Amino acid sequence: MATTTLTKETHDDTVADGIVLIDFWADWCGPCKQFGPIFEKASEANPEITFAKVDTDAEQELSAEYGIRSIPTLVVYRDGIPIFGQPGALPGAALDDLIEQVKSLDMDDVRAKYEAAKAAQAAGVDSTQA
Repeated sequence: MATTTLTKETHDDTVADGIVLIDFWADWCGPCKQFGPIFEKASEANPEITFAKVDTDAEQELSAEYGIRSIPTLVVYRDGIPIFGQPGALPGAALDDLIEQVKSLDMDDVRAKYEAAKAAQAAGVDSTQA
């Protein structure tokens, strides 16, 4: 199996480096069951990427920290920076396209914008208005 189980305890180490895709799901969720094989297939095609799954029933605290209200929800990190989050099951082609976009990101630019947004938030400024 090419996916890994993500827990609150393993979260920070898992998302710290490289590209990480996180699938928030539950066993009782029909769309989650449809998305699961798509996520698994993408994980097998991209062994250099970490594909992690969070069982929202087992990891309620972690799910709450992310504000998960709808499943499946996909969250993507690159080099410790959250760069994408969206509820809903993606078709395989859309997931493949997303992965290619994440791979091609200019991370120097992303880091600069991320740090500026964090600084603005810490200063109490809405970064969308700056």
